[in-house]
Parts: sequence; C-alpha cells; structure tokens
Amino acid sequence: MATTLQPVGVAHAAVLACLHAACFTPPEQWDEAAMASLLASPGAIALLACQNEAPAGFILFRCIADEAEVLTLCVLPASRRHGLARYLVEQAQQQAAQAGAERLFLEVSTHNEAASRLYEQAGFTRQGIRRRYYADGSDALVLASILPDTRHT
Repeated sequence: MATTLQPVGVAHAAVLACLHAACFTPPEQWDEAAMASLLASPGAIALLACQNEAPAGFILFRCIADEAEVLTLCVLPASRRHGLARYLVEQAQQQAAQAGAERLFLEVSTHNEAASRLYEQAGFTRQGIRRRYYADGSDALVLASILPDTRHT
C-alpha cells in the first residue's frame, strides 16, 4: 500500500476533523473549528498520512522554544497495525528536533495500552500522571522523548 505524508494547515481542518471523529469517542472528538484553531496556533505542525491517496491518519504537534507537544495522533481503524502510527510519531520527532525542540511531550490514557506500547517503543518515558484528565475519568500518563540536536547537521 502506497503511503504518502504531507504537511497540512487550516485548509485541511475538515479532513482532520473527520479522521479524528472516526478514531475517538464523542467526548474526545475535535470538530473542524477546534482543528482550525489548533492548526492556526503558533508552532503548530500537522502531518497527514494518505494510503493509496486516501487520508488514513495524522499527527498534530506544536513546537514552542525548546519543547514540543503532540496534541493528537490518530489512524483510521482499517489502517492500524501496519506501522503508520509509528511512522507519524517518528516524523514528528524528526521535525520537532529540526525545529529546535529538545523534548517531545504527550499525554496518553492509562486505558490505551496499544498507544502506550507504541510510545514506549518510540523512546518515550514516563514523566508524570494527570489524574482524571480525560472525559471518561481516566488518568493520563505524561510521557516525553528526548530529541537529538539536529540543527547543525
């Protein structure tokens, strides 16, 4: 399956909102207005993955000064378990490092074991916990990945 990756912006807010709705339950879904607002915020970067030219997933992250944060990551259920999420995370790590970030942070639900494994395999380590962070009352693990200094390479 041919996979392409492209940076996208506010013009793609509706596409990203549709993908997000297909991957998250209603209390966690971000609509087009929320996506547009995030995409327009300083330092925001979104990478859209397409398989056979159809949107299959994306990662949205923000770089500010020497830190970056994954705001959301989603891959359509039919495209999961083929390395696409891992690829998106790796690309975010690379781009955040190139933007000068030293660490990439994210939160993941303690109930999301598959995502926790993915992040662990990508080099993220536990930094803390946010109690009852999600709408369903679950806790969030705060994870971080130390990024290489790629600004001078």
